[in-house]
Amino acid sequence: MKAVFLDADTLNDVDLTPIRDCVSELTVYGTTLPAELHQHIGDAELIITNKVRIPAEVMAGRKGILIVATGLNNVDLEAARQLQLPVLNVQNYGTASVAQHTLMLMLALAARLPLYQQDLSAGAWQQSPFFCLLNHPTLELTNKRLILVGEGTLGRAVARLAEAFGLQVEFAARPGQAKDPRPTLNSLLPTADLLSFHCPLTEHTRHLLNADNLARIKPGCLVVNCARGSIIDEEAALNALQQGQLGGLAVDVLPTEPPVAGHPLLQALNTGLNLMVTPHNAWISPPARQNIVQLTAANIRQLSAADQSR
Repeated sequence: MKAVFLDADTLNDVDLTPIRDCVSELTVYGTTLPAELHQHIGDAELIITNKVRIPAEVMAGRKGILIVATGLNNVDLEAARQLQLPVLNVQNYGTASVAQHTLMLMLALAARLPLYQQDLSAGAWQQSPFFCLLNHPTLELTNKRLILVGEGTLGRAVARLAEAFGLQVEFAARPGQAKDPRPTLNSLLPTADLLSFHCPLTEHTRHLLNADNLARIKPGCLVVNCARGSIIDEEAALNALQQGQLGGLAVDVLPTEPPVAGHPLLQALNTGLNLMVTPHNAWISPPARQNIVQLTAANIRQLSAADQSR
C-alpha cells in the first residue's frame, strides 16, 4: 500500500525505516497546510499524520488513517466510521519520558526553582550578605501527599517515581464514572500537597480543576498538568497562584497549541510566581519518538493483514 506522512517534522529526527519496510511507497512531507492537504495526500491509500486535520472529503478510497499520537481529535471519526475506514493511534509510547518530565516539574516547584532563577537573574545572590539565598522556603517531599488523576500506565509510572521520593500517593476516582470506589478529586483536594493530572480531556474532565474547587484546595498545594490543556482552568489556577492559594503551578500543555495569540500563563512568567510552562515536550525523548515509529509500523502491518484476508 502507498502511504503519505503529512507532518513528519512533528517527530523530527526519527528513523522512518520501520514504516518504509511496511509499505510499497512512502511520501514524506515535513508539514501540510490545509490548502495543501488534497495535493499531499494524492492517491495514497494510507494517511499518516500527527496533528493535520483529516476531514471526510479526503477519506474516500483510503485503507487506513495512522495517527502518530494518542489523541484522535484531528480526525472526523464519524465519517471514518461510516466509511468503515480504520483509524489507528499509538499509546504508551512515551511513558518513561512523560513520567520523568512530570517529576522534574514537581521537583522544580518544590525547590521554588522559578523563583530562585528569577532572583539570580536580578542579581540577588551577588548582593547577598552571606553565602546563600533562602528567602523562598522549599518543600521537602518526604511524607507529603500526592493526588494523581488518572491511574493508567502513565499515572502508575508517575506514582512509582514519586514514591521513591517518599511521597504518599493516592489516585482520585475517574471523573464521570459513578461506581468508581476511589475518593473523588474534590474530597481529596483539602489534603493534597501535590496534584498531577494524567487523564484524557473529555466532557467530564474539562476544567476538572476550577475556581470552585481551587477555593477548597489545601493552601500551598503544587499543581502539575502534563495531560491536556483545559483539564485545568488555567486562568483560575493562575489567579489562585497569584492569591497565594497555590504554592506552585506547572503545565506542559495549553488549550491552543502553539499559543500564537499568547496565554495568561505565558504572560505571567518571570513575574515573581512559582510558575513553569514547558512547550508540550514531556513526550519528546528520542526513544519515545522512535517508539512511535515502531508502533505505527505495527499498526500498518495489522491493516495490511486485515486487507489481505478480505
